[in-house]
Amino acid sequence: MFDQKTLDYLEQITPKRTDLLTEMEQYAAEHEIPIMDLVGMESLLQLMKLYAPKRILEIGTAIGYSAIRMAEAFPDVGIVTIERDPERIELAKHYIKQARLEDRIHLIEGDALNKVELLEKMPLFHVLFIDAAKGQYQRFFDQYAALVAPGGVVFSDNVLFRGLVAEQDVDSKRLSKLASKIRTYNQYIMDHPDFHTRILPIGDGLAVSVKK
Repeated sequence: MFDQKTLDYLEQITPKRTDLLTEMEQYAAEHEIPIMDLVGMESLLQLMKLYAPKRILEIGTAIGYSAIRMAEAFPDVGIVTIERDPERIELAKHYIKQARLEDRIHLIEGDALNKVELLEKMPLFHVLFIDAAKGQYQRFFDQYAALVAPGGVVFSDNVLFRGLVAEQDVDSKRLSKLASKIRTYNQYIMDHPDFHTRILPIGDGLAVSVKK
């Protein structure tokens, strides 16, 4: 978690993205669609390179930004991504087509909580990236962690939730409840017997859980 000047500096020295990715970043900002911030995205991709994944599962496609970023960073990787919002699904399809990645990004439409049986028929994944409804993180983890290969890794985004997980008194009842759920999730994955987990102050907080 850095001050804005430091984040601005890091963004300035980050390699330029394609025109399509820049367009997606602008669209997300203008329409308040939550995509991973630039510094967090770059950090995630760098961490993923340590695992050299061949198969990635993403919970929460949104408009397809992170799926496209991962596909471009790893040319040999196949990505399965799940999204339930119809409008975002159509946008994701559009952008994935524009990026010419339809053959490598498999978009599953629907609620991820109801799709695990479909994915159980597929080979194990080397990376699971959870970036969907924050209140459901523990359920996502419980359902999909079994689909991660031994030595694979689960990345969970937004686990510091704007710093609210460290606050005892949150003014908004809704935000307080959500912060409590994320706090519970963080402790859950830290204590999970099948994973080694650490939480990094990257972006809005990134949990890295390595499967034993």
